[in-house]
Amino acid sequence: MSLRYAYLGPSGTFTEAALRKVADPATDEFLPMTDVATALGAVRDGRADRAVVPIENSVEGGVSATLDALSSGVPLVVVGEALVTVEFVLVGRPGTVLADVRGVSTHPHAWAQCRKWMTANLPGAVHVPATSTAAAGARLAESDDGAPLGFEAAITAPLTAEQYGLEVLASRIGDSPDAVTRFVVVSRPGRIPPRTGADKTTLMVHLPDNEAGALLTMLEQFAARGVNLSRIESRPAGDSLGRYSFSIDAEGHIDDERVAAALIGLHRVCPLVRFLGSYPRADGGGVDVGKGFTDEDFRAGRTWVQALRDGVHPD
Repeated sequence: MSLRYAYLGPSGTFTEAALRKVADPATDEFLPMTDVATALGAVRDGRADRAVVPIENSVEGGVSATLDALSSGVPLVVVGEALVTVEFVLVGRPGTVLADVRGVSTHPHAWAQCRKWMTANLPGAVHVPATSTAAAGARLAESDDGAPLGFEAAITAPLTAEQYGLEVLASRIGDSPDAVTRFVVVSRPGRIPPRTGADKTTLMVHLPDNEAGALLTMLEQFAARGVNLSRIESRPAGDSLGRYSFSIDAEGHIDDERVAAALIGLHRVCPLVRFLGSYPRADGGGVDVGKGFTDEDFRAGRTWVQALRDGVHPD
């Protein structure tokens, strides 16, 4: 079945590279969007079946635009993920040299990942924010020579330079050669992808107000059930200063007994828990389940309690 995928465009973004890992351009429709909120909005209002957006970078951490957009508004869920190795190049219009560069346009996350190179090689260059790395390259390529852009170069993916006929001024300018960005596939709520044994569950959790130890109480819901957290980040709740929610990736699937038990515990002690999906891990890594936390251990415990209720006292 053909699906419509919204993604952070234009063509040539790292997001498109992630999209091509989870969708087929020969059968699916790719819908480039100007920003993350617009891509997710297209899924919410039915213009797209799914969206692919960045959620985490190995250098800069969580992508706040995605975390905040998923944590509020009409519910959406993550149904998959993809990992993309990130490589940056500095590009300009043909004939541009480094000495000409006074301003550089790119997405803020890309700028942050190239900060050391920029400081060493273009210390006076001003960052001109763009909605994506490819959008910066496209604007540079489509402008007339001498147009008052406010920048002479852009930080993009190598593919963007090829697509828009730009000249590479410097290659491999990222501060971390092993940088990876994680992208998620988002859809409207429906059937949850089946458990694979190598899964993640993503949540957004609010803590009770003015309650000492509230964060510890929340974390205990995972620890007591043997659920490991691969990511936890605080985000402003948005309604008043000093109130925060927590964006969480837990190892496991909602169909795992230990994960379901942790969700029950969270629902019991936290004022708001938003389930954002259980889905296969892109790296395929299995989850190490400790002794006492397997599905069989939970079922055996329930069987024992039921026996006690029935007046039977097993050894």
